Amino acid sequence: MAQAAVDTAALDGFGGELLRDGDPGYDERRRVFNAAIDRKPALIARCTGVADVIAALGFARERSLPVSVRGGAHSVAGHAVLDGGVMIDLRQMNRVRVDPEERIAWCGGGANWGELDRETQAFGLAVTGGRMADTGVGGLTLGGGSGWLERKYGFTVDSLLSAEVVTADGSLVVASADRNPDLFWALKGGGGNFGVVTGFEFALHEVGPLVYGGMLIWPGFMAGEVTRAYRDYMADAPDEVGGGLALITAPPEPFVPEEARGKPAVGIIFTYAGDPEEGERAAAPLRAIAGGPAVDLCGPIPYVGAQKLIEPGNQPGHRNYWKADLLDELPDDAIDTIAAMAPTVPSPFSTLLFQPLGGAVARVAPDATALGRRDAKWAYHLISMWDGPEEDERNIAWTRELFGKLAPYAAGGVYMTFTSDTTDERARDAVGANYERLVAVKDKYDPGNMFRLGPNIRPSAEATARAERP
Repeated sequence: MAQAAVDTAALDGFGGELLRDGDPGYDERRRVFNAAIDRKPALIARCTGVADVIAALGFARERSLPVSVRGGAHSVAGHAVLDGGVMIDLRQMNRVRVDPEERIAWCGGGANWGELDRETQAFGLAVTGGRMADTGVGGLTLGGGSGWLERKYGFTVDSLLSAEVVTADGSLVVASADRNPDLFWALKGGGGNFGVVTGFEFALHEVGPLVYGGMLIWPGFMAGEVTRAYRDYMADAPDEVGGGLALITAPPEPFVPEEARGKPAVGIIFTYAGDPEEGERAAAPLRAIAGGPAVDLCGPIPYVGAQKLIEPGNQPGHRNYWKADLLDELPDDAIDTIAAMAPTVPSPFSTLLFQPLGGAVARVAPDATALGRRDAKWAYHLISMWDGPEEDERNIAWTRELFGKLAPYAAGGVYMTFTSDTTDERARDAVGANYERLVAVKDKYDPGNMFRLGPNIRPSAEATARAERP
């Protein structure tokens, strides 16, 4: 790219830090959670406030440069970083404020869930989201927002009260039920298609500071039996029960029997959004599955500890490729398929996860948010993680093979943040019948499609032009 394209003289007075290739800190700031993503922005604009965001967007717009937005930088699909454009880095805009009397929290667009949880848990309050502390609030929320509390309190967007947004033309708008309600609706699951969200306001719920939770682990050869029992348990489980079932490789940790380390295992992650004593009673049937677990790590724990239950196996630095879909049911054949392939997984870092939905998630009308599916009972996640580019082909091929075998059972409509897929078709699938309504919002707030990375809601003019090309 020509140097003139990244001449930053027009950004004199920018309050943050501007980084170009070769500057100290440039390589650190362009990295994301997924080590397979290796892209080089022409300019990284580390914003400290809304004025910086407006200036960086204006700079990109005047030079017709593409834009990405980096929040928490989990970004498994890589939407936060791009080649040759302007990366707007919000990470320094991470302040969190809590009003415990009103049970409301406000956070900047660069905050992560660890920072939000730390402040809200000081008052025994929380909002659904972030199964890992370093997950960004912005990216997760705009994709819908899944977390351990969802069956009790719905997705993150179901607790969203307002958002502060810088739109493509540099305007600052507030989106809420009363102000710009069309944009507010679109932000609830429509992804980062409509602007740079510089602040979020959430309704909070009474949770913690102690909850009941942890993990129960059985040998891998019991995967089919344990998964069937867990499926049947969740059919009648109270809304307070969250978690999932994971087929993993047992880690080399002291709590794992030495003879089981490095071998296939099946674990039930259990959380209870209520009184810990009631949580212990609710967990009792799980302890009876298949004669009882080989490892029992459940008990009263801090809510912030429950938020880190899967963190040890999901550290940055691995190469990632994720596939997922929704299920209307969890049939035996699907369980058998995934249980049969799990022992052949190429990498010990990979996880195959069944996530129960239902509860409060399903009690929201399908057109109340941009999310397309609310009624699915399960989601499955194929979370492939490995070290080294020489293993890319093998791990990606294995993941695609399993995804293909599960396709006959899939219901479609999986949410944008659940997979590595970035195609426009993914956007259509994720929002379903809400797509045309989202296009109308896109036409109003981003008709030039400045915000187009990731699953894209294309504005009408661009979609028409593409369709007319020979």
